[in-house]
Amino acid sequence: MSRTRLTEDEITTALAALPEWHREGEAIVRTAETASFPTAIRVVDTVAVAAEELDHHPDIDIRWRTLRFALSTHSAGGLTGLDTTLAARIDEVLRTTS
Repeated sequence: MSRTRLTEDEITTALAALPEWHREGEAIVRTAETASFPTAIRVVDTVAVAAEELDHHPDIDIRWRTLRFALSTHSAGGLTGLDTTLAARIDEVLRTTS
């Protein structure tokens, strides 16, 4: 996982493997609905552990059962391999927790 900014082609390829994610400017974003508010909090807690392991922290918005994740590497001024790696981990957490 690199903190080097991805090229447009690399971003396109990465997003093809992350179908739940879309680009918004210099970030990738996913919204997910969970079964309940406690489940949403469990997802966020598990994502927080993964983010700490990567030393890369998403923006997370919690609205009852709906979660919105936004990823960007601010120090690189855009998207890096850290963002796509964490996006894949978030997808896995959502598959196994919600």
